[in-house]
Amino acid sequence: MQVVIVYESMYGNTHLVADAIATGIKPAADVTVVPVAEAEPGLLSDADLLVVGGPTHAHGMSRAATRKSAAEAASKPDSKLALDPDALGPGLRDWFGKLGQHQGRAAAFDTRLTGPAALTGRASKGISGELRHHGFGLAAEPESFLVTKDNQLAESEDARARAWGERLAAGLTEGRPQAAKP
Repeated sequence: MQVVIVYESMYGNTHLVADAIATGIKPAADVTVVPVAEAEPGLLSDADLLVVGGPTHAHGMSRAATRKSAAEAASKPDSKLALDPDALGPGLRDWFGKLGQHQGRAAAFDTRLTGPAALTGRASKGISGELRHHGFGLAAEPESFLVTKDNQLAESEDARARAWGERLAAGLTEGRPQAAKP
C-alpha cells in the first residue's frame, strides 16, 4: 500500500501533524510526506490514499495574501514565530489549480486555532471539496487539529493525529479507510 501526504505549513504545526499522521500509517503502508511545493502530480499515480492538509487562514484555505501576512508576522523583530522551511512556496489553492482529474481515495485535515469551528473556520472543508472536485472519493470526514493562541499544537494533538493515521491505515487494510472519531 502507498500513501502520499501533501501539506502546506506556515509555522510548522501542519507539518508536525502531517508527520504524526504518517507515523500512524507507517506500520500498514509506505508513506511519502511532501510539502505542497514538491507534490508533483506523478507522485499521486500509485497512491492508494492521498492525505492533504493545510492551515486555516481567514476561516478557510490560505491565499497568497494570507501567506504573505503570515510571513510578515514572522519577520517582525519581536516575533516568536518561525516560518516552516517550505512556507514561502505555493499553497494548496495553487496546487489544486494545477492538479487535474484523478481517481482514488483521499482524506483532508487542517490546523486551526482552538475554539468552535464556527468561529475559527476549517480549511479541511475546502480541501475536501477540492479533493472531490478533482475526482477523489473521501476516505474520512475532514479532520481538524488544534493550535493554541501561542502557536503550538494543543496538548495531545500529535497523539490524536497519529491515531487518525492509524484509523486511515486500518481502513486501507480493510479495503476502505474509516472516518476518524475523536
